[in-house]
Amino acid sequence: QEQLVESGGGLVQAGGSLRLSCVASRRAFSSYAMGWFRQAPGKEREFVAAITLSGTITYYGDSVKGRFTISRDNAKNTVNLQMNSLKPEETAEYYCAGLNRCSGSGCYRSSYEYDYWGQGTQVTVSS
Repeated sequence: QEQLVESGGGLVQAGGSLRLSCVASRRAFSSYAMGWFRQAPGKEREFVAAITLSGTITYYGDSVKGRFTISRDNAKNTVNLQMNSLKPEETAEYYCAGLNRCSGSGCYRSSYEYDYWGQGTQVTVSS
């Protein structure tokens, strides 16, 4: 069973930046696509970004395009999410997730497709 551990969350002012990291426990990390999702209280889990297993293709939610960057280092079993120009409405618990096999078009954006999840890291953006 893959274990994912997120870090890097915290309190930041609007317009500020944070860098989230997620470390996987197994060397099989390089065989998973990886994604970031977020969930605010009372809201559904929202797709943020995803990256293919090789790291050559990335996907972003419309609301974060141009401000967030996902990257991975397979040698370190790590996926990162650089978040710039943060907004108060982006306050949420952020989760990283691993996807074994894509079932079809749009799979990277669906939380139901992912097989492994971290415990989350809280990001709070103050106005």
